[in-house]
Amino acid sequence: MMQQLRANTKWIMLVTAVAFVGLMVFEWGMDLSGQSNAQIRGGEVGRVNGEPVTFEEFTLAYRALYDQIRMQTGGSITNLQDRDIEDAAWEQLVTEKLIQQELRRQGLTATTDEVRHAARYMPPAELYYAEVFQTDGQFDLDKYHQYLASPGVDPQLLVSLENYYRQEIPRRKLLQRVTAGTYVTDTDLWQAWRDATEYVSARFIRIDPAAVAEAPTSVSDADITAYYRANRDKMTRPNTAAVRMVALPRVPTAADSAVALERANAIVARIRGGEDFAEIARNESSDPGSAPLGGELGSFSRGQMVAEFEEAAFSLPLGQVSDPVLSQFGYHIIEVTRREDDQATARHILVSIEMDEVSMNALLVRADSLELIGEREGFDAAARRFGLEPVTVEIREDAPFADVVGRADEAFDWAKWEAAPGDVSPVFETPDAFYMVELVEMRPAGEIPLAEARPLIERELKSRAQLEAAREVANAVLAEVRGGKSLDDVAAARGFEVGEALTFSRQDFVPGLGQANAAIGVAFGLRPGQISNVVEADGSLFIIEVTERQEADREVWESQKYFQRSQVMASMEADRWRQYLRALWDSAEIVDNRYEVLHAPVDESTLPAMPRTLF
Repeated sequence: MMQQLRANTKWIMLVTAVAFVGLMVFEWGMDLSGQSNAQIRGGEVGRVNGEPVTFEEFTLAYRALYDQIRMQTGGSITNLQDRDIEDAAWEQLVTEKLIQQELRRQGLTATTDEVRHAARYMPPAELYYAEVFQTDGQFDLDKYHQYLASPGVDPQLLVSLENYYRQEIPRRKLLQRVTAGTYVTDTDLWQAWRDATEYVSARFIRIDPAAVAEAPTSVSDADITAYYRANRDKMTRPNTAAVRMVALPRVPTAADSAVALERANAIVARIRGGEDFAEIARNESSDPGSAPLGGELGSFSRGQMVAEFEEAAFSLPLGQVSDPVLSQFGYHIIEVTRREDDQATARHILVSIEMDEVSMNALLVRADSLELIGEREGFDAAARRFGLEPVTVEIREDAPFADVVGRADEAFDWAKWEAAPGDVSPVFETPDAFYMVELVEMRPAGEIPLAEARPLIERELKSRAQLEAAREVANAVLAEVRGGKSLDDVAAARGFEVGEALTFSRQDFVPGLGQANAAIGVAFGLRPGQISNVVEADGSLFIIEVTERQEADREVWESQKYFQRSQVMASMEADRWRQYLRALWDSAEIVDNRYEVLHAPVDESTLPAMPRTLF
């Protein structure tokens, strides 16, 4: 065994270097002259309670995450992904500095005895699961001890292990302090179990206020002013960029659809020829949620899937693989394994319709031309040249999204840091589109004035008035039902439909009723045959009748209570740790200069000359 261990020493050292050393300052960030990016950029990207976050630290964290994401995706990194990586690297660095500051403040360290004990009996996961320390698929502590005590052990491994535990043990002590006292009672465990395993079936009438009552044509100034004053603390907005926007959507062509259909037909032929559905789904499906599960979607009711998928799922013979079914997501290859009433269990393979290289290159040429014309001739001229209709949108700093393009972080940052009203942006890229904007106005965060809030308040008050008018109708319906008429008779007389919800728990999404709302809660407060009062949920009114009820099984709960408590405790401790870190962030003085440093122009005269082919 020792010969095998010595043969794997290089591999073990590689694991420990990656797993234990962490953010170490290698020579990333150095150009060929030996001059660092930190010197070029200014040295710091921010500070945490006065402690600098250096450009080198940020570059290391960023580069590690960048390489990890690129390996996972197997392709290039988009601009939006790159921005997310920058944010994740910053959060990682700030959190680490806050933890280290807290460890120093509380005087938490690791003693030599603690390091020695941990190294012998609590190997890191990378070693715990290493094949050389396994016997019959289980970690063999004797093999691990034999290796640590052998003359051939690499001293650098022991140094790496010691460094790892010197850092890890104080962090564990801090975690134990933070999560000490975490406990969940039997009452809470039973409540959670009951919420997940108690079921009811119900029938209901849903009353849409817009369908039964007219909204008032006007709202008085006095009511608008009173509402504004009563809700003034909510009348605030974040930094907001008002822009005019044109976009070139990433829309697949008919040729792209034909390619996807051809691929989907080929997959159907392979499955019908005897190849394993689940294996093909894992390798070929574009659905990230079901592909790792072999395409399994579990059980679903009518109304939960897109119409095309649902029609196929509730009409296909059981066990038969469908021809490709087109929906907004692409082509589905569906196999239904079980169906009962309005419930079906199925699996699928999704072949998404994507732009091919030719289509993508044509769109890139259009985007480049749009940017060039916008720069030379202005926003309106570029829009006219490409037959694009500008739209005015507001991009909020806390939620930088816009219709058609999706995330618009880059446009907001450009508007906030680089632009003046009337300036035209470069073309930005998202997974959904290429787009260009013209800044109209940059509005600072603060209170929304009454004049600007008026349309929103007026719409809200009209909606409330319409809801109250609909409540009168709902109360009249309820009175008829309580007077002895059935839901069906009352609904038919008034032109409503009676919805039916079969066997759902408190946690389920229920078509027609919604999820985790007042209507669901009321349903679980009724016995079979009981009729609810009028319930308001998600902007609609409901009258509910429970038809069946299945109580939670207390004996089954008792038999699994230990495992449930372990899971709940682990979740509670993780939540408490997150809250603790959030409190550290909230109380810290954090200076974030990333945008100014990372996007500041570099004086190229200070850079060494080098061949254009070098990266």
